[in-house]
Amino acid sequence: MATQHHDPPLKGIRVLEFAGLAPGPFTGLLLADYGAAVLRLDRPSPLPTPDQLTRRKTSACVDLKSPSGLALIKKLVPTVDVLIDPFRPGVLEKAGLSPDDVLLPLNPRLIVARMTGFRRDGKYRDMAGHDINYIAVSGVLSLFGRAGEKPYPPGNLIGDFAGGGAMCFLGILLALFAREKNGFGQVVEANMVDGSAVLATMPRLGLKTDMWKRPRGTNMLDGGAPFYDTYETKDGKYVAVGAIEPQFYAALLEGLGVQATDLPGNRNDRADWPILKAYFATTFKSKTRKEWEDIFDGTDACCTPVFTLDELEAQGHEQRPAVTLTKSPAYAVHQGGDGRDAATGQGRGAKGSGWSEKGLMPGAGGEETLKQWLGWSKGKQFAEEKGGLVWVDGAKL
Repeated sequence: MATQHHDPPLKGIRVLEFAGLAPGPFTGLLLADYGAAVLRLDRPSPLPTPDQLTRRKTSACVDLKSPSGLALIKKLVPTVDVLIDPFRPGVLEKAGLSPDDVLLPLNPRLIVARMTGFRRDGKYRDMAGHDINYIAVSGVLSLFGRAGEKPYPPGNLIGDFAGGGAMCFLGILLALFAREKNGFGQVVEANMVDGSAVLATMPRLGLKTDMWKRPRGTNMLDGGAPFYDTYETKDGKYVAVGAIEPQFYAALLEGLGVQATDLPGNRNDRADWPILKAYFATTFKSKTRKEWEDIFDGTDACCTPVFTLDELEAQGHEQRPAVTLTKSPAYAVHQGGDGRDAATGQGRGAKGSGWSEKGLMPGAGGEETLKQWLGWSKGKQFAEEKGGLVWVDGAKL
């Protein structure tokens, strides 16, 4: 018997997402996973976009520089709940879609989510940048790197996705919550400098304490401690060790088959950390990752294999929604049957199961969305010019 759930919490919320890269689309993806209907607005193009964050979205092509295309957007605005602006400061205003002067007067309940890299009021506001630049000026990039080496960027996870898209998603949820109480929409301003800085609250505060006051790569949680690091195994793979507390450290030593008295140093003496790291490195290289996995599975040694994403996909690891709502869970990511536990989501899942995504061609599904949302159809409310949809003058809503 299929598990019965209520609709996802954002079911019925309509979102216009201006096409962008990484943080904006990720915000839209999270909204779609939790039930929102997301229509991406693309520039007219016969070519696919590089955006792969397209799960459950549809697309409509609209030229912002076309007066009739702009008119179409203005007709859409009063019918939606959220608009995602991924552009640099001033782009929407230049297009004639100022949130304060145009969008909110058209729809006082609208939530305009504006996602920028640098602060909108900071010295870098008019400069181009990417994740590495945003986390650089926030101070976060300075935290990543081995002792004596230059800072290294952790992909684009901290700025684009955690400090950007996820924080923008949070801002939209807060604005929706506020709208339930006061009836009004508002502008949500998210930027990756402040978003990433908030994520680094603990190390920033730790700089004033013994926790994180030493140079990069020599503190407890940044690769300095022998009991909090990764180690290569006999087969060239890796394990992760996080045995901070004494009882977990004792379990680690037990699994390694050594006594504390056998060690060449004391874990509580920072001066001994380098020699202990070398000892653990040699010890972990004596067995394969699978052998260590068999030893430490089920223990409190805080020692786990470092799996690659390719390995997890090959093992059939199931991708799940970010958080579980027990009564009204998100839509499932991994493909499967309808009867599911709330933790795995509801419904049959998405093509690719979270491991691959073919993307979304500009214009794919958008006309059907306009029909479903508003009853609009081509030739009546809108037409197509030069690959983009435009409003038909005199059309009835």
